[in-house]
Amino acid sequence: MGRDITLADICIVACADAFRGDGEIMASAMGTIPSIAARLALSCFEPDLLISDGEAYFIRNPGPVGVSQTDAIDFQPVVEGWIPYRKVFDMLWWGRRHVMMGASQIDKYGNQNISAIGPWEKPKAQLLGVRGAPGNTVNHKTSYWVPNHSTKSFVSRVDIVCGVGYDRASQAGPTAQKYHKLERVVSNKAVFDFQSPDRSMRLVSLHPGVTSDEVATLTGFEFICAEPLSYSRVPTEIELQAIDRYDPKGLRFTEVDDRQAIG
Repeated sequence: MGRDITLADICIVACADAFRGDGEIMASAMGTIPSIAARLALSCFEPDLLISDGEAYFIRNPGPVGVSQTDAIDFQPVVEGWIPYRKVFDMLWWGRRHVMMGASQIDKYGNQNISAIGPWEKPKAQLLGVRGAPGNTVNHKTSYWVPNHSTKSFVSRVDIVCGVGYDRASQAGPTAQKYHKLERVVSNKAVFDFQSPDRSMRLVSLHPGVTSDEVATLTGFEFICAEPLSYSRVPTEIELQAIDRYDPKGLRFTEVDDRQAIG
């Protein structure tokens, strides 16, 4: 009998499943839970994923998050390839990459904002800036992790478009549509995809203990529900061991601070 399963564990495997079936492409994970998730996917069910050490190499056996390679006990990196920073852009333009980014705001078509909150002329808060979001979303597969599901993050209209949603990709023409693909949106409440007739957000699964009415209340737009609507899966014992191995410091709880057992 293993340890109790927490909400953070549920979120990690939901993020990991976004990489399922990707094969030999670069998995770029932004944030603690996505970083654990990409490692879990590589070790448990998607062995061809390519993960960078954050400096210059693809590593077959990435170490734990929040722990330097020199401090990791008995960690001997196995190098698979060379990926200095300038080469990441080659992967981006080539399309052989799946990035999981954050979203300060996201709307029903997947337009994402990480730049600023409020009107362009005089925003209330300055955030990261547009960064690489436009190039990511028009060139390769993109998913999002939103650790605090609320009407402030799931909005009817983003203040600034950084990542391109399906409505804007459609307006940009067939070339943009060809390489544009939003895979999943995972929050601390549920999992969404865009497999609806108009490519708007669709509720795929609820995390254990969450209701569709609760998600609707916390979302600033209407969404459709998959049929049948399911609960997000719980990790296997092997996946739980991988989570503990890749997050020995419990950093996942800084993004989802709920250690109450599920079920």
